[in-house]
Amino acid sequence: METEVLIIGAGVTGVGLARDLALRGVHCIVVEAKDINAGASGANNGLLHSGARYVSNDPVSAKECRDEARLLKTLAPTCIEDTGGLFVAVAGDDETYIAEFPRLCARHGIPVKELQRQEALELEPALADTLIAAYLVQDAAINPFRLSLENITQAEAHGARLMTHTEVIRFELDSSRIRAAHLRQNNGREIIVKPQQVVNATGPWAANVASLAGLSIPLAYYQGTLLITQTRVTTAVINHLRPPADGDIISPGGTVSLVGTTSVALDAPSPCRPTVAEVDLLVTEAAAMVPVLGDMRYVRAFAGVRPLPAAEQTTDGRSLSRSFVVLDHHEAGVSNFITVTGGKLTTFRLMAEKTADLVCSRLGVTAPCLTGTVPLSVTEINQWTEPGLAPRIWLKQPNPKEPLLCECEMVPLSAVDQIIDNLMAKGETLDLSAIGLRSRVGKGSCQGAFCGFRMIAHLYERGELESDQGLNRLRQFLERRWHGLRPILWGPQLAQEELQEALHCGLFGLEM
Repeated sequence: METEVLIIGAGVTGVGLARDLALRGVHCIVVEAKDINAGASGANNGLLHSGARYVSNDPVSAKECRDEARLLKTLAPTCIEDTGGLFVAVAGDDETYIAEFPRLCARHGIPVKELQRQEALELEPALADTLIAAYLVQDAAINPFRLSLENITQAEAHGARLMTHTEVIRFELDSSRIRAAHLRQNNGREIIVKPQQVVNATGPWAANVASLAGLSIPLAYYQGTLLITQTRVTTAVINHLRPPADGDIISPGGTVSLVGTTSVALDAPSPCRPTVAEVDLLVTEAAAMVPVLGDMRYVRAFAGVRPLPAAEQTTDGRSLSRSFVVLDHHEAGVSNFITVTGGKLTTFRLMAEKTADLVCSRLGVTAPCLTGTVPLSVTEINQWTEPGLAPRIWLKQPNPKEPLLCECEMVPLSAVDQIIDNLMAKGETLDLSAIGLRSRVGKGSCQGAFCGFRMIAHLYERGELESDQGLNRLRQFLERRWHGLRPILWGPQLAQEELQEALHCGLFGLEM
């Protein structure tokens, strides 16, 4: 295979880069060792930052977030719920910082409005009675899965190609260039790609990939853990009015809320799993702003890794910039290799633009960047990632008779068939995790207890599985869900998992 650009990594930056290049007429192949958003792009709080969070300690990120959030609200509205955000302080918080906050926002051009205590409580009744200050900002919620899927869909429509479950295992270097990249797919098949340019967009794994070319990248790794509530607790994004710390954001996620995050130093990007200690800390900190979170049912915990460009780690990484870097490895001896890492979900488009500018300058392509003016595509197949969409569609039917494969999220059989057909048409791996990533399957309160075996049964009925393939895939799916369930097993969710154990271990013999 030959291509102008080989992009390694199908997180939001990688697929955003593919879209940017495709719109400029540049052919590219995107390869991903797992699936879309397998790393930090799929393990975040879905917050479209106004920039206000970084006004005290990271002015570069504050400006980048401010500008990119405004663009995305215009160009990708189907991926965004424009919730607005509140920065709130409670009794005991630093009053000096509270007083300084609006001045810091004004200095960086970030709109902010002070609210009276009663105004804030009327907007968000779940806020604590100990509230002493509140400021309204332009935060929003963004769906990272639809965002990435729409980017790669539009890129593919313009000639790009995505290959998931395909790992780069080595580079062939000829003098100062990567002549070929050797890939291995999960079925064992090996492929050689000959690119003109290679972009390393693998986030936390950027240093690992760079090492295949004999290069070293200084990165610090920090785990961030978040919780998912059973129901949505606030209308707007809620931020603790203090310098960035643990447990200070409550972000709406459609029908649920996401509570986070932590910052724990790691030696490597994996393993990365939420811990009970982090869960306890998040519940305690978030409940200071929204007391109901102290007794809320949590359906899942999850963790992602922040790759922060730094020569060495600090205690918790909060002092390191959330801005990004585009590294040209020409001076290090590899003339057609670029790394892009760091940054935020909010700034992915800007990261892609700056990287594409460098790639195009090397290729002699003079076409301008279009992602700042051309709206993101809207594709029917990608709508099923939206929380709460399936129930709204279901309720519009006069006499709904279609079977629901996922009752928690009300995902109908036809939606699952649409996703399966799309995956098969593209030659993608067909498993429950791939279907779940592109829908709401397995994301409800039962966390796959019922929809898991319904999905497997449906795949058998379609003739997609044979022998014990279904049981093996069901086990893999439930194991992935289990990683996020262990730290939050108390109350109703513990009872839910006892039922799941009885079903899957007692009925199917799927002891983990």
